[in-house]
Parts: sequence; C-alpha cells; structure tokens
Amino acid sequence: MSEDARWLAALGEHARARLPREVYDYVAQGSREGVTAGEAAWAWHGHRLHPHVLRDVTDIDLSVPLLEGGASVPWGVAPTTLQGAVHPDGELAVARATAAVDGLMVVSSNAGVTVEEVAATGVRWWLQGYLPSDRTLAVPLLRRAVAAGAGAVVLTVDTPVVATKYAAERAAVERRHPDLVGANLDLAAPNAEKALDLGPHDLDWLRELTGLPVVVKGVLRADDAQRCVQAGAAAVWVSNHGGRQLDRAVATAAALPDVVAAVGGRAQVYVDGGVRSGIDVVTALALGADTVFLGRPVMWALVDGEPGVARMHRELRVQTTETLRLAGCSSVSDARGIASPAGLRSLDQAADLQ
Repeated sequence: MSEDARWLAALGEHARARLPREVYDYVAQGSREGVTAGEAAWAWHGHRLHPHVLRDVTDIDLSVPLLEGGASVPWGVAPTTLQGAVHPDGELAVARATAAVDGLMVVSSNAGVTVEEVAATGVRWWLQGYLPSDRTLAVPLLRRAVAAGAGAVVLTVDTPVVATKYAAERAAVERRHPDLVGANLDLAAPNAEKALDLGPHDLDWLRELTGLPVVVKGVLRADDAQRCVQAGAAAVWVSNHGGRQLDRAVATAAALPDVVAAVGGRAQVYVDGGVRSGIDVVTALALGADTVFLGRPVMWALVDGEPGVARMHRELRVQTTETLRLAGCSSVSDARGIASPAGLRSLDQAADLQ
C-alpha cells in the first residue's frame, strides 16, 4: 500500500489526533446510538463487482455529466458546516483544491464564508439549503447564489428537526467559533426554523425563483424518489445525512439500487454516505449513481488545509482509476451495472440488475 493510500485509509484517526475534542466529536458523531453512522462505510462492502475482461483500459475517462455541464472526477464535495473549525481556511481551502481537479463543491447555506467568496475561487459549485418556515427568508440568499454563478440548488429534505446527538453538540463548537456559521443567513431571525411542511410545490417555487435545476437531497425510498421526479427534480440525492438525522435509517449503499430503478433515467441520481475509497466510488457508480459525494473524508483531509484536500482528491483519482482498469472499464459509464449485492453469485443474476 502506498503512503497516500495508508494516509487516506487513516484519515479519521489522523484528524482525531489533531483536532480539538469537541470539533472532532461534532464531525464524527451520528444521532442517537450512532447505528446508521456506524454502518455507513461497511455497507459498501455488501456489494460485489463483476469485472469485464478483454477490454482496452489504456486510457481511463473519469469525467461525469452533471446538470449544468460536467466534472472531471466522479465525486464531489458534500455540504458540511463548521469547516473553519477544522482549518482556518475552511471552505475556501476545499474550494480551491476541488477547483484544481475540476470537481464540484456543494456549499452549505450555513457556511462560514459568503457564497461570493466561494465563487471567486473558480470552483464549480451548487448551493445547499433548507427552506425556513417563512420561505421569504430564503429569497435573498437564493438570489445572491444565482448572481454568483451557482449551478443548481440542493434542497435538503430530511431535516424537519435536528436529531438528538449524545456526543458534543454543534452549539459547543459554535461557542468556541462563533464566526464560522451564518455568513449567508441570519439563523436567529424570527420564523427561520426549518419548515415542517415541505412539499412538492416547494420544488416548483425554487425552480421558478432561481431558474436553476433543483436537486432533492435526503431521499432513501423509491416512492419518494418518484414523487421528486414527478415534481420536477433534476436529480435525486440518496442520503441519510451521514447518519446524523434518523438513527437506524437504511444505509445509502442499500437504498441506492431501488432509487435508481424508481427514477428510471428521468433524473440524475447521486449518493453519499460512507464512501471512503476509490473502490467505494466505483461500487456506487456501478449501482447506478451518476456521481458520488464525500462528507467526512473532506473534513478529515481539511485538517491539513488545501494541500490535504488536494491529496485526498489525488489519491481517490489513483484508486478509482485502478479499480476501473481492474473491472475492465475505460469510463465511468462502462461501470454501470457491474455490481450486485454480495448474496448474488452468478453472472446471470448480476445481469438482471443492468
């Protein structure tokens, strides 16, 4: 194993040794007993790849089509807050490193820097947000995001309330770092609490207000995915919020195939949760994801600032390229359909998934 591969595999331990305890706990923790957070990474191990042979894999194309163009790598950066607590350069370090690989960054509406500052790095970026009880409070940020060049709006739909965590709460980190959230929103404004009445009509409202594609993040069920597509979602994002919302929710690796089947190519499908290596990336792509998003690995790599995030991207490129070559795939699209649950042993059964 190369030094970079060992480093990537040990990112969490590397971060634990260097971060203040409350910051590490905030990033690492799941909700309640941590069941969903704890099984996320291992859930990808529950699938097996059925590699092709006698294929030319001299040149490997890692690019993927996205809503407003494309990206040169099949993974992006998921929205996370309090990045500035991990490293002083925070979101801007992540943005610069991601721009260097022509990747995609989804910026949290609770970021510690403005969307204009992120846009100035040149990174391809989308805005993530929650809709507040008073929808009008979201309008200024949405309009600023459009003006700053956001490529899409990502609506997180799995957080009507913030789930209970037994480890350090976000408030403990915010007390130490009060300037690292709220650069784009007044989170204390009246009626700024998360809406409890989200519905398909909100997708129409967002699309009409911004003129941007709307991605729905937090979908784990096939029937909900169908409702999102029927409501005009340009993409459905399979996510359980990193195990930070409903504990004992299904792992995204298990939910992805049913969502892909339900969407049926009418919209793109993304996934996050427990992706830790290039083999995980390829497994997700093989199960039908159009791209993959990374949360905690980015935060752990950010401990070393921009160079750390760049190193993470670099090692993922090496691992993903190697995995595609070994799977007989010269492009991301070639990998689609080559995975099956571990219980399916025959090629005939695996072919039924394609």
